[in-house]
Amino acid sequence: MNLINEGVQKGLIKFDDEKKYITYLHQNKQRNYTNPEERVQAETFLKLILVYGYSPERILQFVSVTMGSSTKEADIIVYNDDQKESPHILVECKKQEVSELEFKQAIDQAFSYAVAEGAKYVWVTSGIKDEYFEVPIERPKARISIPDIPQFGVTELAKYKYAKSGGEVNGQRLFELEVVTEDDLTRRFKQAHNALWGGGELNPSTAFDELDKLIFCKIWDEKKPRKQGEPYDFQIFKEDKEEKTDEYLIERIKSLYDEGRKKDPEVFKDDIRLSPEKLRTVVGYLEGINLGDTDLDSKGRAFETFMGSFFRGDFGQFFTPRNIVKFIVDVLPITNDSLVLDTSCGSGGFLLHALDKIRQQGKEYYPENSIEHYKYWHDFAEKNLFGIEINERFKRKNHKII
Repeated sequence: MNLINEGVQKGLIKFDDEKKYITYLHQNKQRNYTNPEERVQAETFLKLILVYGYSPERILQFVSVTMGSSTKEADIIVYNDDQKESPHILVECKKQEVSELEFKQAIDQAFSYAVAEGAKYVWVTSGIKDEYFEVPIERPKARISIPDIPQFGVTELAKYKYAKSGGEVNGQRLFELEVVTEDDLTRRFKQAHNALWGGGELNPSTAFDELDKLIFCKIWDEKKPRKQGEPYDFQIFKEDKEEKTDEYLIERIKSLYDEGRKKDPEVFKDDIRLSPEKLRTVVGYLEGINLGDTDLDSKGRAFETFMGSFFRGDFGQFFTPRNIVKFIVDVLPITNDSLVLDTSCGSGGFLLHALDKIRQQGKEYYPENSIEHYKYWHDFAEKNLFGIEINERFKRKNHKII
């Protein structure tokens, strides 16, 4: 069940018949739900209640904030008390398609509101990217980056947010990585690339290559063996010394990259060449999603959509339509003993559909999640499935997906 449906069932929100307007019942406030920013605001409000455990009585939305001689509006403030006299968390919501520059401006704005109101924590979210900060008691009010806001009743934050199978640290719930939709995945790739490109700070080709390396690190991190409750490395940690946060993040990411390319040195030849700020930005878009468990076809289409918009204009690359690929693979008598070679594999569409065909065949003989089923298709992928591609970027992309 998604948050919106649960919010309706629990009487936190309601919609008109056409779902154009949302009403937040705790404040009896009606808003335009067709506004992309309002959709993010609605889910964030519900997440504070249904995930983080705060009661509606401690939450105010659309709060007037006095800034000098002007009055602004904070999206959400969570209070320490039902009387709403002691601000605890200030939340700023932006639409999903927000640019990196606009997101940074939102952080500045939210932090200034938090200082003015006396809130201890700041959360800025676009629904696909989140930044969290602690506001120090002492001046200067420098930002302290944290991995998450505290859940209700928590006095000491965990050093990280994502761990295998979730878990709990100091009463703070940890989260397992989330499988996202194809559209969401495509959007994250595009926005991460645009953030790296930065309007010309990197040329688009270089930005693509660097993003490609970090996607590889993300997938490699998910594949690493770890115990339940053990944190993932591809995420932002809260370090004991704030100035070390980005330094340790770079060390973890580069370690993942070095581990992975030992297995495939010919595919991943160049070092990661990003500033700490740029690297942290990409991690922010990808840290909470599960690329490994996203189904192959959705993942392939997301990569293809992203890469297609990037390559078609400048490099003259073309992709065979997915329905044509599916038809061709379906009519070929491919089994797990077949040798399959695509001599111009491009974005890997034929390879992905061939592999999916073998996975489906395996279900006829073994339970889907059994070791036998895994071995049936994995041995085929490892020993019988091959692609040749002259373009280095496409080679790296195919390596990651399969």
